[in-house]
Amino acid sequence: MGKSNIPQAPRSRRPPRVQAASNLKVKIGLEVHCQLTSLKTKLFCSCSSDYRASEPNEKICQVCFGLPGTLPVVNAKAVEYATMIALALNCKVANRSLFYRKNYFYPDLPKGFQISQYDKAGGVPIASSGFVDVEGKRVRITRIQLEEDPGKLTYEGTIDKSSYSLVDYNRAGIALVEIVTEPDIEDAREAKMFLEKLRSLIESLGVSNGELDGAMRCDANISLAGGARVEVKNISSFKEVEKALNYETLRQKTFSGNATSETRHWDERRSITIALRSKEEEQDYRYFPEPDLQPVLIEPQQIETVRKAMPEVAHTKATRYEKDFGLSPQFARELAANKGLSSFFDECARLDHGYQEMAGLIVGELSGREHEVSPAEFVGLVQMIESGSITRAQAKEALREALRTGKPVREVVQLKKFSAVGDERAIAALIERVVAARPDALKEAGRDKKAFNYLIGQVLKEEPKAQPAVVARLLAQRLRGKQGKKT
Repeated sequence: MGKSNIPQAPRSRRPPRVQAASNLKVKIGLEVHCQLTSLKTKLFCSCSSDYRASEPNEKICQVCFGLPGTLPVVNAKAVEYATMIALALNCKVANRSLFYRKNYFYPDLPKGFQISQYDKAGGVPIASSGFVDVEGKRVRITRIQLEEDPGKLTYEGTIDKSSYSLVDYNRAGIALVEIVTEPDIEDAREAKMFLEKLRSLIESLGVSNGELDGAMRCDANISLAGGARVEVKNISSFKEVEKALNYETLRQKTFSGNATSETRHWDERRSITIALRSKEEEQDYRYFPEPDLQPVLIEPQQIETVRKAMPEVAHTKATRYEKDFGLSPQFARELAANKGLSSFFDECARLDHGYQEMAGLIVGELSGREHEVSPAEFVGLVQMIESGSITRAQAKEALREALRTGKPVREVVQLKKFSAVGDERAIAALIERVVAARPDALKEAGRDKKAFNYLIGQVLKEEPKAQPAVVARLLAQRLRGKQGKKT
């Protein structure tokens, strides 16, 4: 092979140098493939969808391979879940949608084609024309389609150097929802934020667990203004999406926006994209209606039934948390994005009113472990903070120790002999020592919240057992007294 002029990732991992086309507008469209992991079976057969712990090629059947005499049957629950996702993404659900055969001959397709949906030549996907708002930016959803997942290929080393590949068909036939956006995204950061919101929304519906390996994958179509479209295939995580798009944007800019239209692979090990093949056009796939499947019919009343049964989606829940419980936007978003944490918070909120304190401890200390402590026990810890009997720092330490040892939280507090200092005279004297050593901070604290909080932190550093609420109140009184003397 001759020397390639495609930039490779230098050892320092610095991006390629960009001299021309630096101001060309970037257009990014995403194709997000989301497995419906809550299903018990595959999309068109009765094979178990729980394939991740299985031996290779164990969860496959005659339908998976499309053997003569077999017929696929649509998983009705998959249609319901896809409808739910479509409604959450503000899409119009089709009353009649069709499955098509998408023909391309790769070894990960046991039938030699993929059963998917199509939005041209008379094809109708399950939903279309939706949108997602991300921090004031509206990303339009072109279509949502149901399709089967291909098998999984494994290579020896990297894809371009491997001497062989192995195929595991256990994944073939798993139900996928493909969500296709318009090219409204303009940089890698926007793409990552969109994907994070999409994942939290889908997980809040209870139809998919994005933490499972391969449950949520992404293809990215990227072009510079006036340039050809390049597709980067099968990016496995949000972090990798951001890295892949940053690299590919810079790579295309080195061609002044005149990159070749092609399909590329994102190599996570080397942090570069690799050319796979020229970009297929619609005619290359030879789409035609799947003759073994009837159209999917969804009556308007069925759509309304699904809508009424839908769980509260993440962004709606976050808004409610801010409004009903007075939570900060950050805590509201983080709780709402995690189904386990939000359910735990809801249970605690029925037992006590220390909502902000609860939210801070749950988000900061319980992520993924909320099932290891009871809501009543957790609320008891929050009440100790609010009563001033222990400090927030002590509560965090007690909670961590309880999770580590399995001991009840209250028992840990007693064993550690945790207590808070609430003696106002002692705290006032401590404040005087702290502010005397920091006169500049004292001058700023009256008008600058950060300076005020800094002084509180310094007092608590001197005496970790001091009650933060008492420190804040006495410091505020100290500042008002100082200001009064000046006037």
